[in-house]
Amino acid sequence: MSIGVVVAVIAVFLVGWLVATYNGLVKFRNNRENAFANIDVQLKQRFDLVPQLVNTIKGYATHEKETLEKVTAARAAAMNANTVDEKVAADKALSGALAGLRVSLEAYPELKANQNFLQLQNELADIENKLSAARRFFNSTTRELNNACEVFPSNIIAGMFGFKRAPMYEATESRDDLNKAPEVHF
Repeated sequence: MSIGVVVAVIAVFLVGWLVATYNGLVKFRNNRENAFANIDVQLKQRFDLVPQLVNTIKGYATHEKETLEKVTAARAAAMNANTVDEKVAADKALSGALAGLRVSLEAYPELKANQNFLQLQNELADIENKLSAARRFFNSTTRELNNACEVFPSNIIAGMFGFKRAPMYEATESRDDLNKAPEVHF
């Protein structure tokens, strides 16, 4: 076998490896973008549900105006977010506002018995569960992309073509809050 054939075989192998690695990185990036699009779908459903929930609550909880305004403002900010980072930050703010709303509503037993409110609350809980699953999937695809960008030898190709480590979707609560047991009041 001549040296030219060996060099050609090695060159073909290297080009094939380069193409396969690049295509793998593109697939990981596209999977991550698709995973975030799934989060966007759930957020849209949440955005559509929040005004209905707020209007139902307004009839019962007229003095909770500040809490309702925070929810409405957080929803508006979330709907106007454009980048992934803006959407993540806006989603965290809306999640926090909705959590504050849930705490405020504990003082309204007649509202908790209202069928419209119960249906909206169940739909919101369902959307929150779907969002949680979509966020976990997003983080899984982000981990795959990050691994491909950081492990040798694909990190060489990633660096050559501008693939970078991407941020995970993190919890809105602090680590200390997550590690505390919930308080139950009777």
